[in-house]
Amino acid sequence: MFAAGFGGWAVGHSTRASGGGTTGGAASNATFDPHVAAGAHIFVQFACAQCHGEQGRGGVSPYVPALTTIAQQLQPDRLRTIIDHGLGESANPTRPYMPVWGQVISTQQVSDLISYLRAGLPKVPTADPPVVPTGQGAAVEGSVLYVRYGCINCHGPNGLGGVPNPQSPDKTIPPLSGVAFRNQFNTDQKIIDVIRSGSVIGRAPIVSMPHWGGIIPPDQLRALATYLKTLKTS
Repeated sequence: MFAAGFGGWAVGHSTRASGGGTTGGAASNATFDPHVAAGAHIFVQFACAQCHGEQGRGGVSPYVPALTTIAQQLQPDRLRTIIDHGLGESANPTRPYMPVWGQVISTQQVSDLISYLRAGLPKVPTADPPVVPTGQGAAVEGSVLYVRYGCINCHGPNGLGGVPNPQSPDKTIPPLSGVAFRNQFNTDQKIIDVIRSGSVIGRAPIVSMPHWGGIIPPDQLRALATYLKTLKTS
C-alpha cells in the first residue's frame, strides 16, 4: 500500500503460507491496544503487506521502502497525508508508487493504521493475508489473489464495483464485470496489461488504478485474469 519514495501500492507472502504464522500459544493470547490491532488488520486488508512486506519489513521491491523505521520517524499528520493523497507517482508501469486512499479508507481506519505503524508494526495474530491455494485451478487462485492484493476494496465483491470516486469522470471506481468491461478487456493480455500498468487518471482526491508491475508476478497476473473472466457478463 505505501510505496515509491515512501510508499506504493501496496508482494509479501502470507505468514501462514510460509510457515511463519502464529497459531495459539502465548503470542495468540497476548493483549493488544485495540487501535494497534485494528491497524494491523487494515494493513493486511488494504494490501499494504503486499508492497511493504510482512509487518512492513520491506524486501518486495527496490522502489518500496520498509516501514519499520520510517513510519516511526514521520509524524502522524505526515503519515495521514501520504495515505490520503499518495506519493511518488511514476510514469514507469514497473515502478510501484503510493496510490490515493483518501476516498476509500475512513478517517478512523487511517488513525488505526497510523497507531499500528507508530507502534512498530507488531505481529498481531490472524492479521495475515489469505493463503493462496494451489492445485485448485487458476480461477480459484485468482479469486483469493483478488482479496490478497486488495482489489476487492476498490472494485467490490465479485468485481461488481460501486465504490465512489467522485472526482473521476465516471464518479465511481469501475466494475470488473459486465458487458462494458468484457468488451474493453476481451483478452487475457489486455487484462494483465492494465493490472501491470495501472490507469492513472489524476491526482488526489481522485483514486486511480496503481501500477502492480514489479509487485504481482506473471503467474499470479494470469490467475487474476482467469478469475475476472468468470465474473458476470451482463
